[in-house]
Amino acid sequence: MKNQKHNIVFQPSGLRGKVADGTTVLNAARQLGASLESVCGGKGTCGKCKIRIEEGYYAKYGIQSAVTATSTRDEANAKFLTRQQLRQNYRLACQTKIHGDVVVFVPEESRKGQQVVRKEATARKINLNPAIRKYCVELKPATLDDMTGDYERLIEGLKKKYKLTNLAIDYPVLLKLQNTVRKGGWKVTVSIWKNKEIVDVEAGEVKRGYGLAVDIGTTTVAGYLCELTTGEILATEAMMNPQVAYGEDVMSRIGYATKEKGGLKKLNDAIINGLNQIAEEAAKKAGIKRTDIIDMAVVGNTCIHHLFLNIDPQHLGKAPFPPAIHHSVDVKARDLGLKVAGGAYVHVLPIEAGFVGADNVGVLIAEEPYNQDEMLLIIDIGTNGELILGNRNRLMSSSCATGPAFEGAEIKHGMRAAAGAIEKLKIDRKTKEVQFKVIGNEKWNTEDKKIGARGICGSGIFDVAAQMFLAGIIDKSGRFNMKVKSPRLRRDENDMPEFVIAWAKETAIDHDIVICQKDIRAIQLAKGAMYSGAKIMMNRMGVSKVDRVILAGAFGSYIDKTSAAAIGLFPNCGQNCVSAVGNAAGDGARIALLNVAKRDEADYWARRVEYVELTLEPDFNKIFTRALNFPHAEDKFPSLKNILPDDR
Repeated sequence: MKNQKHNIVFQPSGLRGKVADGTTVLNAARQLGASLESVCGGKGTCGKCKIRIEEGYYAKYGIQSAVTATSTRDEANAKFLTRQQLRQNYRLACQTKIHGDVVVFVPEESRKGQQVVRKEATARKINLNPAIRKYCVELKPATLDDMTGDYERLIEGLKKKYKLTNLAIDYPVLLKLQNTVRKGGWKVTVSIWKNKEIVDVEAGEVKRGYGLAVDIGTTTVAGYLCELTTGEILATEAMMNPQVAYGEDVMSRIGYATKEKGGLKKLNDAIINGLNQIAEEAAKKAGIKRTDIIDMAVVGNTCIHHLFLNIDPQHLGKAPFPPAIHHSVDVKARDLGLKVAGGAYVHVLPIEAGFVGADNVGVLIAEEPYNQDEMLLIIDIGTNGELILGNRNRLMSSSCATGPAFEGAEIKHGMRAAAGAIEKLKIDRKTKEVQFKVIGNEKWNTEDKKIGARGICGSGIFDVAAQMFLAGIIDKSGRFNMKVKSPRLRRDENDMPEFVIAWAKETAIDHDIVICQKDIRAIQLAKGAMYSGAKIMMNRMGVSKVDRVILAGAFGSYIDKTSAAAIGLFPNCGQNCVSAVGNAAGDGARIALLNVAKRDEADYWARRVEYVELTLEPDFNKIFTRALNFPHAEDKFPSLKNILPDDR
């Protein structure tokens, strides 16, 4: 049966096609474009790709579908599916292989929602000094008495009028030079990159120039189209990172790139196509052509950096995690497959260390802790949490494997920030009743009985943990307090405790949305990793407290600061000293786009930040274990004295 192909139909979408024998249902969904969650990249560790194998004859498709046409259930299926679900032929798509014709039903909770990408640009004062400058020059027409080449005429004109010398010209620009010169009546505008190379030529006088700053996050991608001479943001465009289909976190993608045939190409194609789409949509919004974009600046973590540049990331996945290059990179956009101006360059910011990438450097040049007297702790919350600690005297950085819990993965009813995701939550300390809001609806569930919750996203997860702790539903160790009297606190079919956040009638998935003990443990591991990173750096720095905590990243703008402090995401700091700055990495990309001197500054500081490898810290396990408690096993939180339970 090795070369045999089987029919598969996905319901309710109706997508169908043929796949090779032994193909997993998840890979079949990828091939056919069916909407199916894949948080862990097919490892069987997240449980988000639940599907149901249908039984019976489907005349419309001419298919006799049966569970026997698939591989038998394994430990991963048993881990994430209840006994009743297994009896009903539910399986994990990533662990189920196809060996015959089959019809597959994808339940609502397993379908990808259209993620709400919140990466607005922050208003910042930027000194304008772009890498691209435009120069208009009028040339003497060629005559029989003066047959000097058009390139030489151009070079001479630029030297005479602007004192520009030693200029190279991009080959595609040379190809269109003669026609452009004559179209403009011997008056042209050239775009010159860093006073070194002519990268575009336009007929007549053209004053405006356009650049695109891009933040490639693990989960989302944001592009900011800017006018280079004014710094004005003309359009912002964002999307889910298309690579998510191949794995939610960077380790999943490294594994896919190195182990799957053609994996690196698929991941590279995905992000390049995504950036071309962002460029197209942003240009359309601004009323220009995509090919008018003449410069780009890009940030991303180290793995994303390598995949974007089509560099094999395999060595990032094993100690000592060396990147292919630390320094910033300037590469022609066309060499990467980006369909902007033919001569455009892409500037990719430098990397600090194996898992502290160009995105963290973007945060550095945006927040400039190296110019501050205060002791700053900057936290970029994401699948791979990154930390910066210090001031003008000394800077440290570290990377925390927080896992994707804060973005909805590893949580039973966790989901991405999409319509229907619970994003805000309150629990009454006396009655234990729950109030929540979902994305796409301004009303609380108490105001809208048909609110249609689908799951819980990152900001809601912070609130859930904090509110359950503050209401006494879980104790400081994270254990459920079964003495609490509430119909919401109960045990599941395996006699494990769970707390109902939304009753089935309040959901769009026809069953209760709950938080279980395993979910709380995942949150503890994530927040404990972040707190440990900060604590270890503070110990290395010799400081007992920080003056300010800055929450960077678009996600940081939507979490409740009190919830983050209550669960112990970071060491004690007065609530008035905690602030969110939005997508600082994206702002860093924009700053680098608009000020070439900042690119040099980024290279300078990227090599001077002390990287701390947390796992090599002798006391790491002890520090980490203490950080698992809410908010901490030992550290005091005077700023929270009015809200913490009495026993804390």
